[in-house]
Amino acid sequence: MTRRAALALGLDIVLVTVFAAIGRASHQEAMLDGLWTTAWPFLAGLALGWIVTLAWRSPIAPVRTGLGVWAVTVIAGMLLRAVSGQGVAVAFVVVAAVVLLLFLVGWRAVATLVSRRRSAA
Repeated sequence: MTRRAALALGLDIVLVTVFAAIGRASHQEAMLDGLWTTAWPFLAGLALGWIVTLAWRSPIAPVRTGLGVWAVTVIAGMLLRAVSGQGVAVAFVVVAAVVLLLFLVGWRAVATLVSRRRSAA
């Protein structure tokens, strides 16, 4: 794995974990005690998303990689939450999808714009 891909994967992991932490904090739930419980389904979905999309080949591509990683992360994360007895209320699915879209595609879009501006300069 290239350095760029490793950094992208690391950022994705951090952002998915931040998503889980924000969710726990918004419900006044114990942070450290339950963070792993909340995060693991989405982290597993993220890993699957990286494999399915071959994300290491083009780690910062917002459409090719970002959208695919996002979709697999959300779908697999929700399925894993459901089979592990965690909640998958419609409102949670919508919020998770939107936040993870902003996180997993958003940073890639910004990185692509910065990269293009640097190349043009």
